[in-house]
Amino acid sequence: MRCRTMSVRRWIQDHPRPLEWAYRVAEKLFSVLDPLLARVGYDRVDRLIRPFERWSKGPLFGCRMCGQCVLRKTGMTCPMTCPKQLRNGPCGGVRPGGYCEVYADRRCIWTEAFERSQHMRIYGERILDVQPPVDWTLQGQSAWVNMLRHELPALRTVDRGHA
Repeated sequence: MRCRTMSVRRWIQDHPRPLEWAYRVAEKLFSVLDPLLARVGYDRVDRLIRPFERWSKGPLFGCRMCGQCVLRKTGMTCPMTCPKQLRNGPCGGVRPGGYCEVYADRRCIWTEAFERSQHMRIYGERILDVQPPVDWTLQGQSAWVNMLRHELPALRTVDRGHA
């Protein structure tokens, strides 16, 4: 069963365009629903969404529930699955053929992230973005809710500044 799950997971990750589209739809949906979700309370919404997020992103991406999902910026590849948990590209020890320094039988997460990002039309260039350090106080929380709490307000402020 594990082999079959891994092959489905690999196929889905290696074909990121449908995921990219789904992510874009979810992002817009959450943005539209944000006023309602804010009224309900982000903590309450977090408790409701977190199990679904864990259930969906865990098997598909190896999600570690860091609370700060950057899948769309990393070729739909979770950087937290890197043995060194590097969020801004590979370490200096990538082996020939793109294999991991720590686990020689596995491809480097960042090699895969870069290759997958090349197939993404919407977010593909985001692989070049510098990611902030992990805020470990958010671990275990819903990254979707944290996006509403932290990313969207910052984007609205930037948008107002350019208006």
